[in-house]
Amino acid sequence: MSEVVIVEHDTETGVARIVLNKPQVLNAVDVAMAQAIAAAVNDVAGRKGVRAIVIAAAGRAFVAGGDIAAFGSDPSRSAEVVDAILDAMHPAILGLRAQDAPVIAAVRGAAAGAGLSLVLAADLVVAEEGAKFVVAYDRLGVSPDCGGTWFLPRKVGAALAAEMMLLGRTLDAAEAKEAGIVNVVAPQDGLDAAAAELAGRVARGATRAFGHFRRLADAALSTPLADHLEAERASFIASTGTADFREGVSAFLGKRKASFRGE
Repeated sequence: MSEVVIVEHDTETGVARIVLNKPQVLNAVDVAMAQAIAAAVNDVAGRKGVRAIVIAAAGRAFVAGGDIAAFGSDPSRSAEVVDAILDAMHPAILGLRAQDAPVIAAVRGAAAGAGLSLVLAADLVVAEEGAKFVVAYDRLGVSPDCGGTWFLPRKVGAALAAEMMLLGRTLDAAEAKEAGIVNVVAPQDGLDAAAAELAGRVARGATRAFGHFRRLADAALSTPLADHLEAERASFIASTGTADFREGVSAFLGKRKASFRGE
C-alpha cells in the first residue's frame, strides 16, 4: 500500500481505518493520491470481519481539494489529469458505498472540493471544532465532481447546496451539523477519540442490515414506490437468513441486548 494512504485494521473490533497521509499539501488529491485511495478501498473490501470503516487524514486538514498544481503546471493537460484522478476516485467512492460496513469520516480542518465529496459519501461524520466544509469548485470555474452534486442536495437540500456553490458559502462544524452533514462535533484534540467511539458503536451493530439500509436509501429517490417496496421486501427476506437476524430475534424474545457478529 502506498505511504500516501495508510490502512489499519483492528481485527478485534472490526474497525478499519483509511488514513490520507500527505499533510504537507493538506492531503490534496492528485493522481497518485487518488490511486492510493482506490487501492485502500479495495484492500479494506477484501478483508474479512470489517464492520466499520473510518476515513481520516494526517495533519491540519482533511482534504483541501484537488492538487491545483497538477492542473496549473500544464493547462493543456488539465482534462487528462482530471480523467486520471476520476478513473481512480469513481471506483473508490462506489466501492465505499457498496460495503456493508458503515463509513465514518473524521474531519479536522478543511474538507474542500473533492474532500467535501468524500465526506458526503460517508454514512456518519465526526468533525473537530474548527473544521470547515466548502464546495470550492466555484473558485476554479468548474462544476463539482466525485459525487458532490449527487450527495450534497440529498444531505442539505437544494437551497443550501446552491448557496454553497453559487455564493461560495463555507460551513463551520456547528453549521454543518445543523445542515445534516455532520453527526458529532468533537472538541479540539478530541477527534480521534470521538471517531473511535462512534466506529466502535457502529461495529457492534448488524453490519449486513446496515448495508441493505444504505443501498435502499441510495436508490430511494430514483426508484418508483412500488419498485422500492419490493426492494425493501427482498432486503428484509435476505436479512432473515443471517446469523444477526437469528440473534436479534432471540435477544428480543429473551429480553436481553443482542450481540451481533456482522454475519
